[in-house]
Amino acid sequence: MTKLSEHLADLSVQAKSAEDAVTAAEKEAHDKVVARKEQARAAASAAVEKVNQKINSASDTAAHDWSAVKAKVAADLNGLKANVAQAKHDLGAKRAENYADELEWEADVAIDYAIASIQQARYAVLDAVAGRVEAEQAKRA
Repeated sequence: MTKLSEHLADLSVQAKSAEDAVTAAEKEAHDKVVARKEQARAAASAAVEKVNQKINSASDTAAHDWSAVKAKVAADLNGLKANVAQAKHDLGAKRAENYADELEWEADVAIDYAIASIQQARYAVLDAVAGRVEAEQAKRA
């Protein structure tokens, strides 16, 4: 298992990569943005699947504790599939504008959710570190 600090460093790298992709996409032609979007969708699907596999491989007790997370992962994967289907529709100018507004709102909420997830991860990591310290102290007692 990866050290928690290394896993958090990977999270930081992923966040910076997302920031860089958005900055670049704002300057690119539509076809490049669409290709970048497809790469991001594939990466997001892979990341969700990786989390799902980790949860499924956890012990029964841990898996029970993560049932809400599993439901969220499944919903996220279904949402990604639904977004792909929606994107294939031919939209008029007004609908395209409304759709762009909706996508921006969803992206904003996704960022807020990611921030909340980072805060939850911070708590979980510190809780794990504290648990390890307590276990080591119990061994010495």
